[in-house]
Amino acid sequence: MTGDFAVWVYLSRTPLLWLTVTLLAYAVADRIATATNRHPVANPVLIAIALTAAVLEVTRTPYATYFEGAQFVHFLLGPATVALAFPLYEYRATVLRALAPMLAALLVGSVVALTSALTLGHLLGVPREVIVSLAPKSVTTGVAMGIAQTLGGDPTLAAVLVMLTGMTGGILVTPLMNLLRIRDMRARGFAAGLAAHGVGTARAFQVDVVAGAFAGIALGLNAFLTAMLAPIAVSFLK
Repeated sequence: MTGDFAVWVYLSRTPLLWLTVTLLAYAVADRIATATNRHPVANPVLIAIALTAAVLEVTRTPYATYFEGAQFVHFLLGPATVALAFPLYEYRATVLRALAPMLAALLVGSVVALTSALTLGHLLGVPREVIVSLAPKSVTTGVAMGIAQTLGGDPTLAAVLVMLTGMTGGILVTPLMNLLRIRDMRARGFAAGLAAHGVGTARAFQVDVVAGAFAGIALGLNAFLTAMLAPIAVSFLK
């Protein structure tokens, strides 16, 4: 028994272990999502987070120790975000035809996401650091953490808020679009990527390739616009 414990102590300090746990958790979560026919509630990201959190709780592993391994996945967020330029190029002709409404939706969506977070946080008396971390909640994790850190927020808290936003959007986007009777996959995808970043984009790809492509376009453009607007919006905070 002592030998087994010693092996676990050694493995728990090895970054590769937590990278493996993360990947296995997502593989299991994806199997569960597939078994439910990709039901919106069976979001693989949400399930993977729950599984990983359960492992950390059972093994009493600090988050800092886990992140030593998970940081490899975090590192890949940057290249993954840049890779979203491919859908923009592939569907450039379609994008150009719908450029005006896309830019209008992008501007409105980005401004509403920022101002609603800042206004509600201010009215509720939330500390400035938390409000700043909340401001970029609708952009992808890597960009949101960078924005929060630059503006004096908490990057870790920003990442958590981004994931909560994404998972909520990923669950609600399909039922909401069906309820509103929005059939155009370009519009559905763009809305998903704009409001729910990476998780919304992943969900859009599960529904339709065109929706996924336009979600990726919205994700990338919103990250760019929010990075420019966030410092201006935060400057109005007292």
